[in-house]
Amino acid sequence: MKQKTSFLLLLMLLIASAAAMARTESRLEKQGCAKRLIVDGKPFIIIGGEAGNSMASSPDDVACCMDVALRHGYNTVLMPVVWELIEPQKGTFDFSSVDEIIRQATDSRLKVGILWFGAWKNSMSCYAPDWFKKDSKTYPRARTRSGKPLEIASAFSAKVAEADAAAFTRLLSHIAETDTAGTVIILQIENEIGMLEDARDHSPLAQKEYAKGVPGVLTASLNLLNQKKSLHPQLLEKWQAAGMKQKGSWTEVFGDDIYTDEIFMAWNYGRYVEGLAQIARRIFPTMPLYVNAAMNSRGRKPGEYPSAGPLAHLKDIWHVAAPTVDILAPDLYDSGFTDWVRAYALADNPLFIPEIKCAQPNAAQAFYAVGEHNAIGLCPFAYNGRTALSETAYQAAGTAALGNLTPLIAAHLGKETMNGFYFDADSTERILRRDGLRITARHYFTLPWDPRATDGSPWPAAGGLIVRTAPMEYIVAGSGLVLTFEPEDSGTAPEKKLGEDGFLASGSDRGAEKESRWKGKRIGLASVEEISIADDRSQKRIRTFNGDETHQGRHVRIGVDDFRILRVKLYEYE
Repeated sequence: MKQKTSFLLLLMLLIASAAAMARTESRLEKQGCAKRLIVDGKPFIIIGGEAGNSMASSPDDVACCMDVALRHGYNTVLMPVVWELIEPQKGTFDFSSVDEIIRQATDSRLKVGILWFGAWKNSMSCYAPDWFKKDSKTYPRARTRSGKPLEIASAFSAKVAEADAAAFTRLLSHIAETDTAGTVIILQIENEIGMLEDARDHSPLAQKEYAKGVPGVLTASLNLLNQKKSLHPQLLEKWQAAGMKQKGSWTEVFGDDIYTDEIFMAWNYGRYVEGLAQIARRIFPTMPLYVNAAMNSRGRKPGEYPSAGPLAHLKDIWHVAAPTVDILAPDLYDSGFTDWVRAYALADNPLFIPEIKCAQPNAAQAFYAVGEHNAIGLCPFAYNGRTALSETAYQAAGTAALGNLTPLIAAHLGKETMNGFYFDADSTERILRRDGLRITARHYFTLPWDPRATDGSPWPAAGGLIVRTAPMEYIVAGSGLVLTFEPEDSGTAPEKKLGEDGFLASGSDRGAEKESRWKGKRIGLASVEEISIADDRSQKRIRTFNGDETHQGRHVRIGVDDFRILRVKLYEYE
C-alpha cells in the first residue's frame, strides 16, 4: 500500500512538473550583491498586501480582498490556502477555494502569493482538517517538558509529515495544471512555525531524536560557514562557549539551556520544511519559496515567542537544514523597524517582508526596504480591513510611485548605487557620504513651514530612496523628505533656527560672529524636476521645481502628504 501511494505521488509530481514547464515561472536572479525577483520575464517588486487569515473560505471575501488591493494600487496579494478546506475528508480534495483565488486575481490582473496553512499556522495546528486533529494517536502532538499535549502537531511524526506532504503535493499539482497564466509567483511553506509553551517538543518521538545527538552534517556545515565568517554572532558565541565540539549530545555541543533546545528544534523544523520545499521545487523548478517568522521581541524567551522558527539568530541552522528554501522572512509588528529589517537583509538571505502591521508608515517602509536593502517586497497584513479613505489614497500614491520606479530600481539592485531613508519622531536625520558628497536627509517636519511640525501633532513616518543615475545626477523619491548636498570634506555649519518664511527666525549680531575665510567648493541644484519613469527606464518630465519648492536652490524636499519622484541634477561652484 505504501509503495502504491509513493508511486501515485511520483506520478502526480511528473504530471505537475510538465504542466509547470508550460507557464512562465517566476524566479530569483542574482544581480551584483543582491537578488531580484523576475516575473513574466521582467524585474518585479511585490507591492502588495496579505489578506486576513480566513479570507479564502468565502468567495465574497476573496472578491473584497481583490477590490481593496486594486484601490491600494497593489500588484500582488498574499492569500492563505487552508488544509481543512482543500481536504475535508482524508484523501478527498476540493480545490474550489484555490480556484476562486486564482480566477479572481487573474481577472483583476493581480499576482498571488500562496500561503500554505498546513500542519502549522502561528505555531498551532488550527487550520488542519478535523480528521487530522481528532486522531492524535496517528498524528501525535508536541508535548511540554511536563508531558502536557499541545494543539501543535509533532514535527517528529512521519505520519504528520506524510499527511501534510500529500495535501501539499496535490495542491501544488493542481495549481501547476490550472494556473496557466502564471498568476501564482511565490510560495510560503507553513506559517510562523515554532514551539510555544516550551522551547522544544518533549514527546516520545522528539526525545528519541534528541538522544541521537547533533548530526555531523550540521557541525560540518557550521565549520564551513565559520571559515567564511558568515555565522550569526549569537550562534558562534554559543558554540564557542561550549568548546566548538564537532560531535556529541546537543548540550555537549551547544550548552545546557533553553537556547540549545531551540537550536535542536530549529534543525528539526527545518528538516521537516525541507521535505515540503523539495516537493515544491520538483513541481515549480524556479518559483521562490519562503518561510516566515514571528519575532523574538519584547524580551521574550524561546517558548514565550514561537521557538525555533526561521529567526535571524537561527538563520544558519535553517539554511543548513532547509537549503531548498530561498528566503527566511520576518513578520514585523513591533517597533524598531529598521533594526529588524537589517537583521534579515543579509548576503545569504534576500529581504522579503510578507507581513507588517497595516498602518500609515507602510508605503514609506517599502521605499526604505527596497532602497536600502534591495527588498523584493513588503506586504501589510489584513490590508482588507477598514481603512480611512484618506489613508487609502496616501498608500495608493506611495504604491503607484514605487511601481513607477520599479524599472529603475531593478536596474540598480545590488549595485550599491541606492540608499533608503526612514524617519519618525525619534529618528529624524541621516547623513550619507558617497560619490564625494555629504548628503543630509531629514524628516520634512524639521522645516518649520508646516504647522503640524510644531503644534504638537504626531510626526508621521516618512521615507524614500535615492539612486545615483550618473555623476552629479540622482533620483530622489518618497514622502516627507528634505535633502541637502555638500562636498564630502566640507565643514558642517552650525544649525540655525528658521522661521515660517524659511529665513532666520530672528536677527543676529553679525559683529559677534567670527567668520574664517571660506575654502573649497560648494554644490548647487542645477535643476529639480518631478518625473515619471517608463518601462524602458526613459524619464518624462512632469514639472520643474527650482523656486519656492527648493527654497531657492537650498534643498530638495517632498511633503509628508505627497509621494513624488524627483530628478535632481547638481553642479559645483566656488
